[in-house]
Amino acid sequence: MVNLISLCLFLSFISFVLRQWMKPKSSRKLPPGPRKLPLIGNLYRLVGPNVPHVTLRDLSKQFGKDLMHLQLGEVPAVVVSSAEVAKLFLKTHDLDFASRPRVLAGDGVFYDRSDIVFCPYGEYWRQMRKVCMTELLSARTVRSFSYIREDESHRLLDRVRSSSGAGRPINIVDEVTTFMTSIITRAAFGKIPNRTEELVKVVNEIMILASSFRVADAFPSWKILHFLTGQNSRMVKVRKETDEIMGDIIKEHRNNLSSGKTGSGESGSEDIVDVLIKLKDSDSLPMSITDDNIKAVILDLFGGAVDTSTTTTVCAMVEMVKNPRVLAKAQAEVREVFKGKGRLEESDVEKLAYLNLVIKETLRLHPPASLLYRENKEESVVCGYTIPPRTRILINAWAISRDPKYWEDPESFKPERFEDDPVDFTGSSQFKYMPFGSGRRMCPGSSFGLANVYTPLAHLLYHFDWELPHGTTPHTLKLTELHGLAIGIKNDIFFIAAPPPTAA
Repeated sequence: MVNLISLCLFLSFISFVLRQWMKPKSSRKLPPGPRKLPLIGNLYRLVGPNVPHVTLRDLSKQFGKDLMHLQLGEVPAVVVSSAEVAKLFLKTHDLDFASRPRVLAGDGVFYDRSDIVFCPYGEYWRQMRKVCMTELLSARTVRSFSYIREDESHRLLDRVRSSSGAGRPINIVDEVTTFMTSIITRAAFGKIPNRTEELVKVVNEIMILASSFRVADAFPSWKILHFLTGQNSRMVKVRKETDEIMGDIIKEHRNNLSSGKTGSGESGSEDIVDVLIKLKDSDSLPMSITDDNIKAVILDLFGGAVDTSTTTTVCAMVEMVKNPRVLAKAQAEVREVFKGKGRLEESDVEKLAYLNLVIKETLRLHPPASLLYRENKEESVVCGYTIPPRTRILINAWAISRDPKYWEDPESFKPERFEDDPVDFTGSSQFKYMPFGSGRRMCPGSSFGLANVYTPLAHLLYHFDWELPHGTTPHTLKLTELHGLAIGIKNDIFFIAAPPPTAA
């Protein structure tokens, strides 16, 4: 067996070398970049302890500040590290770079890329994005989920009180993850299904497969790598588990609708799966959708909402606890706005101007989409450089949002910097700030995600004072990032919560 594998690898290597040798030389001018090794190109430069956006930032400083070319195995890539060049890709030439690169996880787990995140640009993608914006996560729909956010906020407060009353440090990562998972589950399915724990486990596995860099993706023609790395078997297993769990949920929803119920929500209202089933059965869409398409969109919702909203909320808490002045100011505002009220209403959260600045600054230092991925179908020319077809465009939003060229004292947490700065969450006015991306592929769920961040933060600031456990200082409190397309938190974060000395 070992000899057979070695033979297959050797033949694949010879085939690749012959293709590269026979490929006609091009006189096209590529962006600058580091020297490339035979076969693997610049892949070796991505190996190391740092997360990809940090590694790419450091390489860009050395080899191509605004635009850098890398060869990742068989795949050409271009790294964008300035706001001016990002604008060219995301606005001036947005249509040329509106597609997403093809990766194994998109085909194997996200139902042949029939979701929104991995879907190639085209009629189907435009249809499903419109469905998401107008039906699933519109401003009206996001407001309709307010009762879920308020209910889960009180559950969160009860859990924190239970731990704080016993004098135990609180793992804020676990608590916020539970909060976000419950919100997304109830919004999507109308309730917490019996198999929620299994579903969350499967979704976590899917996010690892989808967000981590895979060597097999750098050599798409080397089909044997897909098997030797174990990718295929993992994806087949996860896909099977997803089909079973999601299939049961869709079947239950369809039965409820067939029996005359308005929806499967706790109060008989529609949830996201209900809306998708009705759209599918109505034949009102230009392109028909299947149950697999519904599953793919729901996976996007879980992957895009749970991890990113959790990370933003936790990072905001960490940055405030590390900066007592900011924490005191944010708490004073929340307690003043809600003084004398029995409960915190979401409509009042909009009055929290300083909390808004805190969240903006959190998203600057910790953008959920640290790297914005694009791909061009045809050859393009940007900044006088040729971008070959099927090049992976990596726009380093994290590096841009920490560049001293655009931000004064960029590594410091200073919410006040946004008081006189007109940038907004859309990234469309100034491309130095793109927490949710920009252009056609901007995250369609940003309003939903932000609502899920504002509400728990307001409640936690209002009801508790926060400090670090004994032995931990602001200097030793660290956020360890997960490797992946989006910023995630790898380590547990513990805080001490206590009721304020006087009733807020």
